[in-house]
Amino acid sequence: MQTLLISGPGGAGRSTVAAATALAAARDGHRVLLLSADPGEPHAALGGEPAGDLAEAAPGLRAVPVAGGYRVARVDPGAGFREEFAALQERGSALLGMLGARPLGAEELTELPGAAQFALLRALRRAAAAPATDLLVVDLPPLHQALATLALPAQLRRYLARLLPAERQAARALRPVLAQLAGVPMPAPWLYEAAARWDEELAAVQAVVEAGTTSVRLVAEPGPAAADALRTGMLGLALYELGTADLVANRLVPRDGADPWTVSLAAQQDEFLKDPPGQLPVCRLPHLGRDPQGLQDLAELAARAAGGPLAPGTPPQRRPWPVEDRTAEDGVLVWAVPLPHARKGDLDLVRRGDELLLTAGPYRRIVALPAALRRCTVSGAGLADGVLRIRFTPDPGLWPRRDGA
Repeated sequence: MQTLLISGPGGAGRSTVAAATALAAARDGHRVLLLSADPGEPHAALGGEPAGDLAEAAPGLRAVPVAGGYRVARVDPGAGFREEFAALQERGSALLGMLGARPLGAEELTELPGAAQFALLRALRRAAAAPATDLLVVDLPPLHQALATLALPAQLRRYLARLLPAERQAARALRPVLAQLAGVPMPAPWLYEAAARWDEELAAVQAVVEAGTTSVRLVAEPGPAAADALRTGMLGLALYELGTADLVANRLVPRDGADPWTVSLAAQQDEFLKDPPGQLPVCRLPHLGRDPQGLQDLAELAARAAGGPLAPGTPPQRRPWPVEDRTAEDGVLVWAVPLPHARKGDLDLVRRGDELLLTAGPYRRIVALPAALRRCTVSGAGLADGVLRIRFTPDPGLWPRRDGA
């Protein structure tokens, strides 16, 4: 299955483009599932009238078929939060009873901030396992929020590994004895069991996000503000190693309009398209003169797409950050990290053990060092042509000598 994540600056028409993409792919003969975070009825804005009843698309995920020939599944943050909180209460019922706490009923629960992100990730994991599906189209939130959501699985797994190390679970049988000897309560088994379950679910979502069959489609309404937002967002995409397939330039106005405002807007859009951020392939969609609604408008957008089809092609190939061996010439190894649109003042890096803390603009990522670089010390870094090159000097105490001694 191929997964296409659709995001972009707020207000650019992401949901409309996601639906038009799903329609175009379905008409090309693909079996398409569209995952939407729209709080309303998904079929109302994403393909017209339903062509059937809600049915299970994957375990824990229901979808409705629409007249366009694809299925739409809606993320429900409230239901997901209630389900997860009820399960957590049940697992910790013994502890809650000891504390005299009264469990909350499902009807009392309202979602907390952040629940929407976790609900989207859970739905993404379930949708990626949907049978009889060739293409999963995901209508993500605006770009900055989408990047924060997609980065969550790897970040949370790292926190879990540090706070509840797996190797400590081996001593589970000794906890009662240790608690009596030390007089200190030990973590309850259910806590480690919950952590293991969370790690398993997060790993499954992370595998979907990082898969070679997953790519990002950006949607923007061309203009100076969009260019700035895309450059910042693409810096985050590069830092998190998320493959970007193309850019959809949405709501393009005709160049031959008589209205001065339209002429000025068309000139701004043309300037944007001369040098699009990242030099991505660009698919151009016209402004229909109205807000697209229903199947007919979506079909018109797909038919009038220029510069490239709306139906996605082969995902771009992902290449790991290369390590260049310059020990013979300069005595260093160089780790090349592509960061397009980065500026020197936006970058920072810190070495901690076998990890590198990388900051690029508003984004931050902790990455494990390749095996060869763990035996080196960081000796400098430089940014040129959109690539951050980090120099590592081999540690003589850890690096084998060339003479074999």
